[in-house]
Amino acid sequence: MADACGAARGEVDSLLWDRSIRARAAEVARESALRGARDSAALEGAEVTMEALRAGVDDSPLGRAVTAALDLTAEVPGQVETWQHAPLQVLARLHVVAARSFCAEADLGRPRTDDVVVDPLHIGALPSPSDVPPRLAALADLVTMQTEAPAIVLAAVVHGELLALRPFAWGSGLVARAGVRLVLASRGVDPDLMTAPEAGMFSLGRRSYVDAVRDYQSGDPDGMARWIIWNAGAIGYGATSARG
Repeated sequence: MADACGAARGEVDSLLWDRSIRARAAEVARESALRGARDSAALEGAEVTMEALRAGVDDSPLGRAVTAALDLTAEVPGQVETWQHAPLQVLARLHVVAARSFCAEADLGRPRTDDVVVDPLHIGALPSPSDVPPRLAALADLVTMQTEAPAIVLAAVVHGELLALRPFAWGSGLVARAGVRLVLASRGVDPDLMTAPEAGMFSLGRRSYVDAVRDYQSGDPDGMARWIIWNAGAIGYGATSARG
């Protein structure tokens, strides 16, 4: 696990220290957001080509899901500072941005109160609604506490917990993957958001993704380790793919 996290951090650092990349940092970050949003939407089952994305998506359900991913990813940079002291506020804001075309206004930004959840990955094993608030509170404590744990491990835990909980009726997966970006940026691993961890997740495949999430859900130490290694691989690939 340590080797996997170290290798991923090495890929990110290699990208950030590349002078040719730094010279066009804003362009790389924009492309990262676009690619990340496309691949995050694809993991939800709303897959379009990059060419179609650049041309503009329509107002079909698929198009609205892709737009939600684009809007959500664009929101992340402005939430990095708040994430460090009020992560639950950020999660609520991200859900409002992502789900406004899919949820009733009263449900936007609010944890679910029943078991009616859109689960495009078919993860299964949905926790009780009563478990959601305390587990979100515990996650917020973890995000805001001082820790020597590698940021990639923390990113994996945020990602896994939000996927396992599916705290919102729609869009929890999109929010969970945005959480990875927030951790990497706020912990100084990728402060300019130039990597695209979602690209790595998508490259590993939806089946692999579900298997890895279920490893996290198991609570078994070996399963948790596999989940962290899976995330490290995705983050490392996301850094490599950002080179274009």
